[in-house]
Order: sequence, then C-alpha cells, then structure tokens
Amino acid sequence: MHDRYGSDVLGGDPATHHRRRPVARPVAAQRGTVVEEVTTGWVGAVVRVEKSGGMHVVELEDSLGRTRTFPLGPGFWIDGEPVILEAPVMSRAPAAPTRTASGSVAVRGAQARVARGSRLLVEGRHDAELVEKVWGDDLRVEGVVVELLDGVDNLEAYVRDFAPDRTRRLGVLVDHLVAGSKEQRVADTVLRLVPPGTVRIVGHPYVDVWEAVKPARVGLEAWPRIDRSVEWKVGILRHLGWAHADQADVAHGWKRILGTVRSWTDLEPALIGRVEELIDFVTEPTG
Repeated sequence: MHDRYGSDVLGGDPATHHRRRPVARPVAAQRGTVVEEVTTGWVGAVVRVEKSGGMHVVELEDSLGRTRTFPLGPGFWIDGEPVILEAPVMSRAPAAPTRTASGSVAVRGAQARVARGSRLLVEGRHDAELVEKVWGDDLRVEGVVVELLDGVDNLEAYVRDFAPDRTRRLGVLVDHLVAGSKEQRVADTVLRLVPPGTVRIVGHPYVDVWEAVKPARVGLEAWPRIDRSVEWKVGILRHLGWAHADQADVAHGWKRILGTVRSWTDLEPALIGRVEELIDFVTEPTG
C-alpha cells in the first residue's frame, strides 16, 4: 500500500522538502478500477456508481468481499497518484429497437429491396399512412409498394389496368368489407375478372380505417355511432371535441389519431390480421 503520509521530512536532501505536491487528475470510476480512499485507507475495486441523497457515490469492494460507499470527488489514490473520481459518462444514444412497429424482428442495416412487381392496394391516404407507420419497415425489406385506390368504386378499372398474373400479384385492403355491402359486390365482380390466385381482396368491418385504431388511444371507451345524416369523420371529430369545420380540420384530426399509434398493439386485430395476410400473399415465392 502506498504511504500516503510520505517519508520522514527530516531525512534525505533538504532540497527535496519543498517539492510541489502532485496534482490530482480526474478519472472515471469504471467498474473494476482499484482505488484507495485517503482518509480511511480503504482499498477496493469499484463495484458501482449511483446517485444517493442528491450526490454521486461510489461503492468499493475489498479483497475480502466487504463493501463501503464513499462520495465521488477528490480524496482517492490510484497506483500511488491522487485522483478525482468522477461518474462514468453514459452513452446517450438509445438502444436500437429489436422489433419493428409491426412486431417483426428488426433487420439492422438492411437496404430497401428493389420493388417487386406485386403490390398492396389500399382505399385511401389514411389507410396508406397507417400501414406505413406500422408495417413500413417490413414492406421496405420485402420490396412491397403500397398504392392508393381512392375509393372502392375504382377497383375494377385499376385491376384491369394492372393485369395481375402469378408473378405480379395484387393484395387489396377494403374498408367496410362485410356481407351484402357494396364493397363485397365490387370485390366479387373483380375476382371473376382475374386468373385464380393472382388477386386477394380482404377487408375490415369498420366504416373507416380510423376505427381500426383502438379507441382508448384517443380517450374513448368505444368509437361512437354517427348518424347517417352526418359525414362520419366530421361526426367523430365533433364527438371528440376537436375542430371539424372543413377538410383541413379532418386532415389535422387524423394526424392526431395517427400520432397516438406506436405499434401494432394500438390497432384492432381485425385490421392486423388482414394486413399480415396480404403481405404474405404478395411476398410468397412464385416458383
């Protein structure tokens, strides 16, 4: 152990009596660093640094496994030299997520794949933005492009123009696809026009994709029923107490709803399953 009191001041060369005292240097208290606390003589390895009572303290463990805690700062020696122990600098960079927003294993450093011939088709911009937010990472890895239909009435014309085949499949997500609906009749007509296995049309039971977001995300127990005489989105915004005078208000309201979606866990299963089904359909091997 270093003699912290020095040698006999009456011995040796008198010229050395007034040597300048060594200057303490700052050292990060990294785990495993062996230090001596000057006032007590306690020698031990750094076990941890933590904040206690508003100040940083260091815990030292000696060779017998005993521990003591001291305030960080001056008053320590390392290898016979005075040091000022400081808290280690922690990296501020957040750990990269291991899962995508859809729950898939994240592929780090992967380049977006060249777009496939197959496509996903959704009814409107809001549907596309929701799919992008939750499944965007997956779709880029798979090389799947999402295109807008702008209303189910345009589906037949789009499909005829797309001309799907076994190597260029088309997956279609339709709002309010329920038995007996106009949407179901359009879907049935389209499927009779194309070769089997080249187009898959699925849908969710909601009036609009807004309803596929769990109502708790916007402070509701359930999405309200809106009178048929009122445009559905306007009625929802009015119920929420949000601005609803014009299309700009509707767009802003959707941005607020979309902003509450963090991952697939904020969506209803009836939408999650359908999107996953379509992704599987357009990415399955064609051989």
